[in-house]
Amino acid sequence: MPDSDLARLDPLDPLDPLDPLNDDQLLDAYSQAVIRAVGAVGPAVASIEVGPARGSGFLFTPDGLALTNSHVIAQTRAPLTVSLADGRSFGATVIGDDPETDLAVMRLVVPIEGTAPLPWATLGDSRAVRVGQVVIAIGNPFGFQHSVTSGIVSALGRSLRSRSGRLMDDILQSDAALNPGNSGGPLVTTRGEVVGVNTAMIQSARGLSFSIASNTARFVAARLIRDGAVRRSYIGVAGQTVAVPRALARAHGIAAGAGILAMTIEKPSPADTAGLREGDIILAFAGTPVAGVDDLHRLLTDERIGVPASVVILRRGARRQLTIVPRQA
Repeated sequence: MPDSDLARLDPLDPLDPLDPLNDDQLLDAYSQAVIRAVGAVGPAVASIEVGPARGSGFLFTPDGLALTNSHVIAQTRAPLTVSLADGRSFGATVIGDDPETDLAVMRLVVPIEGTAPLPWATLGDSRAVRVGQVVIAIGNPFGFQHSVTSGIVSALGRSLRSRSGRLMDDILQSDAALNPGNSGGPLVTTRGEVVGVNTAMIQSARGLSFSIASNTARFVAARLIRDGAVRRSYIGVAGQTVAVPRALARAHGIAAGAGILAMTIEKPSPADTAGLREGDIILAFAGTPVAGVDDLHRLLTDERIGVPASVVILRRGARRQLTIVPRQA
């Protein structure tokens, strides 16, 4: 390196690549970022006791509303006990839960007088998350309260099957270690914003952890607080994904290479009323091609309740169009 270039290097510059302390300073900066994030969100993280079982959750409003996974509190009549990092414990009631997204909202039962303000965490914008971004998971794995792990966002927009069988979209994948008991805890950025609700890990794999995006959690929580449930529409058909033969697709100008074979039609149901029959292949719903059951599920939102929708089908090789009016599930 020329002497002129050497002369421009400041030996005290923390970004100087020749500075022997550079790596230590970077590691210290990383540690401090994690410490700040845990300090901001950790007090709002809760341990949830449901009978003999335990899970995690976190407060997201100052008046004692908490988010957790539906599977943590589902189908239980046992009293809920929520414990915070400062040692305080409260009873809690379930406001509503949504197995389709594995989310639930609870309200802490807080005495009117003599209680210090409750800590709460901020839900961030999961759309702003980037692959490679540092994230921190806080929870209670195996009953070890308020444990912290960190890693990076490995992928965005994953899909994951919920315990109800419905596909959950917009899932964040990270390598922050999760274990049984972490379910329902927050996934946090170094700025102290919650960008995910931890929901699952793959037991046989390392470094594969999944979290429900905070934007999904915000939408679902608002519906649960307002209605106690998330309304969805349904048409009353059970089906499976099947391939559409190329010759048939070309003959009818069908772009999709697959559709939904109607295996069972509920009676009575919107599909039955519209004249859908077992053996029909659904190709499009409300003007949108459906190449499988999950595509149809994504379209059956609450906005579709009571709204007529055109449905394109194949019946014995002939293309037909029906009108179905979905109703509330």
